[in-house]
Amino acid sequence: MESLNRMAIELVDEALEYAEELNVGGYDLENDATVLDFGLEFDGGIEAGMLLTEIQTAGMATPSYDLGEISDAPIPYVSLSTDQPALSLLCSQKAGWELTTEDFEGLGSGPARALVAEETEFRRIGYTDAFDLTALAVETEDVPTEAAAEQVADLAEVETSSVFLLPYSTASIAGSITNAARAAELATFRLTELGYDPLDIVSVTGRAPVPPVAGDERTAIARTNDAIAYGGTAHLTVREDADHFESVSSTAADAHGRPFGEIFDDLEWQFKEVPSDLFAPAKVTIDVVGGPTYVHGETDESLLAESLDL
Repeated sequence: MESLNRMAIELVDEALEYAEELNVGGYDLENDATVLDFGLEFDGGIEAGMLLTEIQTAGMATPSYDLGEISDAPIPYVSLSTDQPALSLLCSQKAGWELTTEDFEGLGSGPARALVAEETEFRRIGYTDAFDLTALAVETEDVPTEAAAEQVADLAEVETSSVFLLPYSTASIAGSITNAARAAELATFRLTELGYDPLDIVSVTGRAPVPPVAGDERTAIARTNDAIAYGGTAHLTVREDADHFESVSSTAADAHGRPFGEIFDDLEWQFKEVPSDLFAPAKVTIDVVGGPTYVHGETDESLLAESLDL
């Protein structure tokens, strides 16, 4: 199998070449790691968010951007499709790296995870990457530090000069876009958490509204989660039938029906305390090859309009 990191680095090179046009900024840290700012001190934009999404999925998923409506308000939507869901979504796009040092905190996603390959998904899929360059997208409010880059280099077993960190805040255009692009990934992850073999998931398409950029990080986090849990949809094609498809959509969660802002406030913003079954698209279709088609869940436009302040 082709290296996820090699494919992602080709896209990182593209971002560096067209940084000015993308409204992103690249610079080197003192330990020679490279930072490519998609939405902290640089504005980023639609094209930057779409390219960042491609990097997060190692170029093995196709994002697209169009206009929809919520409560009669035109709102952009992002769709993401892939015929390699196990690799592109679980082994790359999934936000599974808590990048924490004394001077930095962020949530990492992207192909650098595949060089470490310690998460459950990699054992289920049987994939570990090997490459001498690596990229990690980091959702954060902090400017990346040398210590953050060193942690990535140490765990990925590469030189610090081979590390590319791609930070963005949730409250940015790129943050709104890349989070909306997670509907397919969250549906795939939820199905595998229910015990389904990720290698039996043939193709996935997800779609979700792109929230307006919030004025603070907590509001942005609440909005981006509401966008998927109450406005996101997904279609999965799978090889084998199963009896738990009705549990894939967020509507199956006991806490469904409350905006994430309220849920986070009640839990004092302890993310690990949020029920994991809420992190899924609102409505899901699952096609079994040569078998039945299942449709579960429903979107909630009124709750979403309130969350997005429309």
